[in-house]
Amino acid sequence: MAKITYIEHNGTEHVVDVAPGMTVMEGARDNNIPGIEADCGGACACSTCHAYLDEAWIEKVPAKDAMEEDMLDFAFEPDPSRSRLTCQLKVTDTLDGLVLHLPEKQI
Repeated sequence: MAKITYIEHNGTEHVVDVAPGMTVMEGARDNNIPGIEADCGGACACSTCHAYLDEAWIEKVPAKDAMEEDMLDFAFEPDPSRSRLTCQLKVTDTLDGLVLHLPEKQI
């Protein structure tokens, strides 16, 4: 299990265990984390699972592919270096301790 911290826009922290092989979005959805809507269910067809990587994690996660880059154009206030779609982040042991900040809203 990887411990992942989701920090709501208001500062409320949720630390949950997410099994390897799941996505960071599934971890949020399955643990009822407010701020991750996941309208498309993880198909990378919307931007409602958008989150900002904590600065310490920017270089530690796999790079975005072209489809994720395109969908992030529709996210609320995307940040070129920190924004990710959590449905595109597969949980592995290397993500243990991952910290994400959730946007003010999803669009």
